[in-house]
Amino acid sequence: MTASAVENTALIDERALSKLRWRCRRGLLENDLFIERFFDRYASSLTEAQAEGLRLLMDLSDNDLLDLFLRRKEPEGELMRPDVAEVLSLLRVTA
Repeated sequence: MTASAVENTALIDERALSKLRWRCRRGLLENDLFIERFFDRYASSLTEAQAEGLRLLMDLSDNDLLDLFLRRKEPEGELMRPDVAEVLSLLRVTA
């Protein structure tokens, strides 16, 4: 395994987790519920790659993010990445 692959499978530390939780706060309650359940279930096992996928999703508007959570849309363009797909599938499972 390459150094970057090992780095991406490493668990994020408490400080990074705290920053990520803050970054994931949303204006739409429905999105917050998805994200809260995700953190309740996966916070202790979140990898660097998953955290990066989540950061990319958080760049979306609230409505676009909710459409992805509810399977009204699928990731397109720059979001068609394995880390985004993995996190999105975990977020959808926590619904």
